[in-house]
Amino acid sequence: MKTMKNIDSFTHVRGESLFVDDLMLRQDTLFGLVFDSSKAHGKIKSVDYSKAEALEGVVKIFTYKDVLGENQIGGIIPDEPLWAEDEVHFWGQPIAFIVAKSEAIAKKARSLITINIEELPVITTAKEAKEKGSFINAPRSFNLGDTQNAFTECEYVFEGETFSNGQEHLYLETQGCYAVPQENGNIKITSSTQGPTAVQKTAAKVLGIPMHKIEVDVIRLGGGFGGKEDQATPWAVMAAVAVQHLNRPVKYMLNRHDDLRMTGKRHPYSSFYKIGLTKDLKIKAFEAEFLQNSGAAADLSPAIAERTLFHATNSYFVPNVHTTVYSCKTNLPPNTAFRGFGGPQGMFVIESAIADAADKIRINKRLIQEANLLAENDEFSYGQIATEVQAQNSWFSAKEQYQLEQLEQEVADFNNKNDRYKKGISLMPIAFGISFTNTPMNHARALVHIYQDGSVGVSTGAVEMGQSVNTKILQVAQSVLGISPNKVKLETTNTTRVANTSPSAASSTADLNGKATEMACNSLVERLTEVAADMLSTKKENISFQENAVFVSGKKSELTWEALITEAMLRRVALSENAHYATPVIHFDKTKEKGHPFAYHVYGTAITTVTVDCIRGNYEIDSVKIVHDFGKSMNMGIDLGQVEGALAQGIGWMTLEEIAYNNDGRLLSNALSTYKVPDIFSAPKTVETIPLKTEGNQMAIKKSKAVGEPPLMYGIGAYFAIQQAVKTFNPNYKLKFHAPFTPEKVLMGLYEK
Repeated sequence: MKTMKNIDSFTHVRGESLFVDDLMLRQDTLFGLVFDSSKAHGKIKSVDYSKAEALEGVVKIFTYKDVLGENQIGGIIPDEPLWAEDEVHFWGQPIAFIVAKSEAIAKKARSLITINIEELPVITTAKEAKEKGSFINAPRSFNLGDTQNAFTECEYVFEGETFSNGQEHLYLETQGCYAVPQENGNIKITSSTQGPTAVQKTAAKVLGIPMHKIEVDVIRLGGGFGGKEDQATPWAVMAAVAVQHLNRPVKYMLNRHDDLRMTGKRHPYSSFYKIGLTKDLKIKAFEAEFLQNSGAAADLSPAIAERTLFHATNSYFVPNVHTTVYSCKTNLPPNTAFRGFGGPQGMFVIESAIADAADKIRINKRLIQEANLLAENDEFSYGQIATEVQAQNSWFSAKEQYQLEQLEQEVADFNNKNDRYKKGISLMPIAFGISFTNTPMNHARALVHIYQDGSVGVSTGAVEMGQSVNTKILQVAQSVLGISPNKVKLETTNTTRVANTSPSAASSTADLNGKATEMACNSLVERLTEVAADMLSTKKENISFQENAVFVSGKKSELTWEALITEAMLRRVALSENAHYATPVIHFDKTKEKGHPFAYHVYGTAITTVTVDCIRGNYEIDSVKIVHDFGKSMNMGIDLGQVEGALAQGIGWMTLEEIAYNNDGRLLSNALSTYKVPDIFSAPKTVETIPLKTEGNQMAIKKSKAVGEPPLMYGIGAYFAIQQAVKTFNPNYKLKFHAPFTPEKVLMGLYEK
């Protein structure tokens, strides 16, 4: 398949691509703004809206009392009100929705509202929540073998603790929506959401109307990273409530500070591990307890906790495993989906346990990693048997292609010659499962129309958010139909055209929606083949479609695509097709915590080299050299971009991005001056990616494996490379596993007594 540029790149570069904020507004449009809690936990004693309501230009202030349906937006667990009623549970929790004639008036009105909150105790950490028995739901455990007995047979047993902090999504386009009344009480919402159906379903529930009265349309997102999977919903629903009452359009775009304050992040985790190894460095037993800081409501925390368990042993085979996760309820904004979805937090723990063991046995960490890589038919702790395994293939390919021993020698030579600077090197293997872990979510539909002139419109449930899913789906359609790309248009994602969609998440969007598109196009090809065979007096099996023409036995005929479509129209052949794809094979039994939840796994290995300035504590990522399992990539340009973007985000999470709340639950890292994301100076100086040579996987679209989330985990390697450099400079440094490894922490480690 010929590779193709991102179909949005031309309009992106020219500033012509449309987002929610670019929509032409109706003349009578009003503007919304949330009034939120300035305390993390307390009882609402009184709120005085009178001065705000009296302000000229304020149309109405909405609260829970204006909800005609249910004041509830919780998806997995119904534990999150749209607007607070009697209590607030996090700093930034929405209490009211001001609707005014301009944003400026709404902002002025917000400053005029006074509230009296009787403060209650605040919990900000997962550890404290566990001590106080504050949980979102019951804990879950995965088990394989018998860890208790296995530990008694181990030569080495080590225990320790890790912490990985949250991470701000920092999508370029903040959360936002535009809701417009239609006739007969219908409402159209243009939303910046990864989950159009979630917005539709929740809006219908809160408004007390059927889902068919809500149409949700998504053009594209200016980034999502999981932060718009569930958390785009409340803003759209608030606007819809206002439209229901006022019968006028309402727009709401959050400003950056409101977005930072009111939305959840990647989950911070406090975790405890116990690892047991044999004399020949085989990991015989592994136990982990994960304390997930879920925030004040469930959001997607239970699903994210589950994926942590699924990825707790990364790309290693461990015969005896016992892992438990607690979703701890705290007074922070409900934490949510973020690229990797709990997987990175799980992988960081086992990588830390291996680093700890290697340090205490006094060997190179990679010897333990290499001795335990997954092999064909190994069993994961959740019962799935590993097949088409590329863990060893990617590891040894990386070692060989990048001449690892030479790299290690260069690091050692540099460290011998330099006192002020020290280098570190680490390897990070990955094995990441592809599918929604909730089996019923693995389905998608596509609606394909061939118009009379031979041009084609494709609608799916896929949301374009910079990952170029539209480009891949267009590639599928044009290759199956045998026509040029300019004949195909990808429509917006719309709940009226394609209903009951799963969110664009779990790295599964291209697989699910691409397969549905492929099925729809194949059905159309089947019908058109009959027409073409009849027109050309040949057998159906001789017909194929290529280059905008009909081919007979591999040779181009005089029958063009356009002429064939014209004839099909005259013969009243259906030129529209709706197809449904549901991933086969996968299943999972939560009562037994066993099954086959993933269609396939993505593998790879990254070698990271860093240089630490041992006077200042800052560091540079010299290079990241990756061998990645793309399967048979259908668009290498796009896939390489995804690897590099995910890697930078993973490095940011592990090294720079420090989310900070004070003891009162107020966000301190509330601006780009106090929250550091990787810029051009903190990105790796070089990134090399070599595609692993494989046959691809049938369960992936065109055998081209999912690429959105897996490469983020390569960033974990940066943590251990920096740590190695610190240890080289200061042999007294005691290994800690507290991410991110900021320059401040590095400096303290360099001079630790």
